[in-house]
Amino acid sequence: MRISFIGAGRVAHHLAAVLSQNHQIVQICSRILEHAQTLASQVTAQAIVNIAELEADVDLVIIAVSDQVIAEVIQQVHAQLADVLIVHTSGSTDIQVLAKVHTRAGVFYPLQTFSLQREVDWQVTPLFVEATRPSDLAQLTELANSLSSRVYAYTSAQRLSLHLAAVFACNFSNYCYDMAKQVVDAQQVDFSLLYPLILETAQKAVQHDPKQMQTGPAMRGDQNILNMHQQMLDDAKREDLKNIYNLMSQQILQSHHPDESLKLK
Repeated sequence: MRISFIGAGRVAHHLAAVLSQNHQIVQICSRILEHAQTLASQVTAQAIVNIAELEADVDLVIIAVSDQVIAEVIQQVHAQLADVLIVHTSGSTDIQVLAKVHTRAGVFYPLQTFSLQREVDWQVTPLFVEATRPSDLAQLTELANSLSSRVYAYTSAQRLSLHLAAVFACNFSNYCYDMAKQVVDAQQVDFSLLYPLILETAQKAVQHDPKQMQTGPAMRGDQNILNMHQQMLDDAKREDLKNIYNLMSQQILQSHHPDESLKLK
């Protein structure tokens, strides 16, 4: 396939790299020429900054930009690529954002966290496809199957639920690691001591029902430890961490002790 990208961020970087192994990446379009050039040089493509320069002689255009500008991009690109299949890579944007403007609209969403410093194992990364035309859905499914063993034709509503869940499972959990590091850094304690605990918790979450794997003072209803932790955060003048600690502990209390009316003091 001949494929062009609009966007040169983390998703475009990883997706263009893997697709370039078996397909031709024609153009990389980014508002920042340096970003387009960096990615284009890696996949032997042309770097451009103007959407009007996009070639129409391609099989697929992938919009890999931030969610809030997808609607703007499809408005700009529709006229010159009227007969080309155009997809976005967003988990939270409905296909109708494209479809109400462009007839051949689709979604190609990888459920993964992307960083430029780390490679992605595409074979186990879930890929979600959606399209307004059955023939385009078949094409996207074939493309996804060439990358991953886990390909799903999900609706926009299903995809949005996954995106919300991913915020809890990935973004929020990572911020919990950040907060944990802040706590131990304040006492000059090595954060790496938590690595085995972090990895074991993740392993249990993927092998069992997370609710059944819950541990800790809130799950036990151990008010003495909860109070001690609150006092530590008070002493450290970390009201921000205390508020989060209290909110999460209270939710765990309610989940595991619904009939005991346990509350944080």
